[in-house]
Amino acid sequence: MLARLSIRDIVLIERLDIEFSRGLAVLTGETGAGKSILLDAFALALGGRGDAGLVRHGAEQGQVTATFDVPKGHPATKILSSNGLDDTGEMILRRVQLADGRTRAFINDQSISVQTLKAVGAALVEIHGQHDERALVDASTHRQLLDAFAGLEKEVAALETLWEARRTANQALDEHRASMERAAREADYLRHAADELKALKPKDGEETALAERRTTMMQGEKIASDLREAQEAVGGNNSPVPALAAAVRRLERRAANSPALVEPAVKAIDIAINALGEADQHLSAALVAADFDPAELERIEERLFALRAASRKYSTPVDGLAALAAKFASDVALIDAGADRLKKLEAAAAEADQRYAAAAAKLSAARSKSAEKLNKAVNAELAPLKLERAKFMTQVETDANAPGPQGIDRVEFWVQTNPGTKPGPLMKVASGGELSRFLLALKVVLSDRGSAPTLVFDEIDTGVGGAVADAIGARLARLAGQVQVMAVTHAPQVAARANQHLLISKDALDKGKRVATRVNALAADHRREEIARMLAGAEITAEARAAAERLLRAATA
Repeated sequence: MLARLSIRDIVLIERLDIEFSRGLAVLTGETGAGKSILLDAFALALGGRGDAGLVRHGAEQGQVTATFDVPKGHPATKILSSNGLDDTGEMILRRVQLADGRTRAFINDQSISVQTLKAVGAALVEIHGQHDERALVDASTHRQLLDAFAGLEKEVAALETLWEARRTANQALDEHRASMERAAREADYLRHAADELKALKPKDGEETALAERRTTMMQGEKIASDLREAQEAVGGNNSPVPALAAAVRRLERRAANSPALVEPAVKAIDIAINALGEADQHLSAALVAADFDPAELERIEERLFALRAASRKYSTPVDGLAALAAKFASDVALIDAGADRLKKLEAAAAEADQRYAAAAAKLSAARSKSAEKLNKAVNAELAPLKLERAKFMTQVETDANAPGPQGIDRVEFWVQTNPGTKPGPLMKVASGGELSRFLLALKVVLSDRGSAPTLVFDEIDTGVGGAVADAIGARLARLAGQVQVMAVTHAPQVAARANQHLLISKDALDKGKRVATRVNALAADHRREEIARMLAGAEITAEARAAAERLLRAATA
């Protein structure tokens, strides 16, 4: 419910803070006092269209803040969550209107888009007047209201799940059919390509490995002769190792006589022999590595040629041929096994269609049955509202060929204002005053279902008086037992039934140089005086005061 409304620098309102309570709150005042300004400001906070003309003359910006107490699980909290906003239980909607026409929107002091503010505002408040269309013109809203009246929300949610399963199953079927058709058009090419690549057996990284091996072999061929010549010099017939070894043995036999002369030379020659032996080993290893089979080199080159030819043919890098081969094989398998897969998907889609159709038909029957109950309940409210010759009817048009997430029904509220006249959609047939009363009757019937927690009625009693105005007041009071109701009214019968009475007035400031709108909560005596003014006009008589007192006593009886 709306707890507080704060307005700063909007048209004639400089500074205004209003506390609201549960039940029925009425706003009264003379014509031109600023009731419409107050509602325009409230609508701005709910995401309504901004306008630079709303900013008070001389101010740089105007601001409206509406604070709501919102229960857990309310749809508005889900909107906050889906937009990454914090839910603190208290929801503060704030709108800043700049004098240059720009606006800024906030929820709980977090900057948000106007669209988000509007979505949250619509979940929290409904504003209805003689020319308001938001709650009635959209047929999808009528369906939601009927479902709420019948308590079919769970069935609708279950149907939405079946609709999604149906959509998923049919999408899978359509995609498979498209794949089969595409594969069938290219069947010959696919089979040839799959066989060719299967025979080629490309592997990831194969080109790089083969190219490196070929480079090594070709380089080895060039240096092999030099390696052999070096090995012959180090360890072949011309090797100095045997001569050096013989010289060492001779020197070792003389070592005992002249060790100081012999031993350094022996050690140096031993080092040379060992170095030559190590060099011989390295040369042998190099010859082994450089040695290759010319046939192997030919096979490598042929393999590289085949891989690169396939790469050019299929416009794919050599390293992508393995993946391409797998894809072609899969496409061929799809052609070969696609028929079986198609049958399974067709069966799954048919089952999903049947489950949805059965649930949709059952929901449709429940809606038609509930529509009769809704018609009866709303029509019972019409006679006291001076619509005793009118008739309310809920049109449920069922078309199984036009399914949707919420079913196969199109629901629209129709009325017949007089016997013998042609029924038609509520928005087209009912006049302004009739429309507001039809709406009130509908809202009374749906008071505990399908309504925002705060309802605002803007002068729905215009053009009526006496018993009809009293009936409107009684119904607003009944409605206020379920939701918070605010009513802008000129009817004393409505004002007398309020739990909270707010008087809107226009005060002169600065010795009459400017005016400002004020809102005052009326206590008992002042409230009686205001109702007497509404009854008598400019001059309040004793009879008017007595009549006001009777209205107040009757309202609390």
